[in-house]
This record gives sequence, structure tokens and C-alpha cells, in this order.
Amino acid sequence: MKIAVSGKGGSGKTLFSASLAIILSKKNKVYAIDADPDGNLGLTLGFEKHQLDSLTPISELKDLINERTGVSSNRTGFYILNPEVSDVPEKYSLHQGNLYFLLLGTLKKASSGCYCPENTFLKRLISHLVLERDEVVVIDLPAGIEVLTRGSAKNVDVLFIMVEPTMKSLQTALRIEVLAKELEIPNIVFIGNKIVVQQDIEFINHHLKKEIIYSIPFDKTLQKFEQQKVHLFETDFFHQVEKIISFVEIKLN
Repeated sequence: MKIAVSGKGGSGKTLFSASLAIILSKKNKVYAIDADPDGNLGLTLGFEKHQLDSLTPISELKDLINERTGVSSNRTGFYILNPEVSDVPEKYSLHQGNLYFLLLGTLKKASSGCYCPENTFLKRLISHLVLERDEVVVIDLPAGIEVLTRGSAKNVDVLFIMVEPTMKSLQTALRIEVLAKELEIPNIVFIGNKIVVQQDIEFINHHLKKEIIYSIPFDKTLQKFEQQKVHLFETDFFHQVEKIISFVEIKLN
């Protein structure tokens, strides 16, 4: 399965991504990709801080990017649009068991200079993992899906959009849905999160103008996880994701 997760910051998308990756790694080799510059997927997956401190984001591997794209250090001339990236997932990831963690870094803005080679390299890496590899891929996206190309997006099995019962979260979720449809992502699934009462679900349904199928109750045990007092798999949130992924697997199969 190739899975992407997006939503407003604080909506639970990183917790959801990490839970999916851990669950699926029990039976499969999984690449968990942090594509959110403000994300903390590595910590959420359980990697140690010293391990993460030693991991350079892919976008900051200047020498490698220059070499693979054929760009000199002064950024002049043409560059390769389809750079070789097949060795990158293994060489530049952290792993524990079947779970491999990749930190993409920042997708550069054109206005900040000629950063096209970095963006090309990141998007090529995503496309390689989605289109050319057999492993499971879980991508923790920012509140947008710009890192996906049309080709890779069309081959993502499902995009989960996390949404809280707030107007700001709903606004972001609807914007992501528009982008996802433009890229022709085949399956878009909204996950209602931090649900306290039935009215929260009704509020989400009203503004999405559709009925969400999956929702996760507000989980007080997550505070203990954030304080590193319990493991993620000990939280109620994690067990809810286990139920959701089983339903989705059946639907996709």
C-alpha cells in the first residue's frame, strides 16, 4: 500500500501516520516519510533524539543532489530531471526492524533562488518509492500535497485527511481535498479526530457536505505518550487506527 496523510497542524496527522507505519511494519517493510518541515514523525515513531540529531534531511544533502542532478556548486547550467535515487532510501534512513524512517526536509520556494534541483530530487525520490518499489510507503504530508507529482499521486492508494471539529481544520481539509482531486488521487478518506460528542461528527459532516466513515474519540492517554510515559501502541488512539486500517485494507482489496 502507498498511503499519504495530510491535515491542519495539530489535527493528529503525524500520530496517525506513525500508527499506520508501526501497524503495517508488523508484516511488511515500511518506509515512513516525514515530508512536513515542521513535523516530528521520527520522535513519534519512537526513534531516539540522538539518532534523529544525526540524520540529515534529504533536501540538505547538497553534494549528493548536485552530483545526481549534474548541477555545479554555483547553480549554473542545466540539470537532470530524472536523477538516480534508488540507493537513497536505504542509505539515508533510520530503521528499526521493518520500519525505515526518511526525513525529506523543506520543499524550497522558487522565490528564494534557484532551488529547482532540490525540489526535483525530493519529488523524484517520492515517485521512486511510490511507483517503483514494492514496500509499503506512509507519507506524513504538510497541510498541502505539493511534494507529490501527478504521477505519484495517481498511484497513492489512499490519502487520509485528518480533520478536527473546528472551522480552521475543516477549511484546511477542504483545500487539501481540492488539491487531491486535481492530482487525481483515487481514494480520499476523511478521518474525524478528537471527537468528544456526537455533535462533533455532525458538525464535520455538515461542513464537509458528506458523511465521514471513520472517527477517533478524543484520547486523554495521548498526553502520557507525549510525556514519554507510555508507548504509542498503548494509547487508545493507536487501537482506533488499527481498526481503521483493517477496514481500509478490505475496501482496497
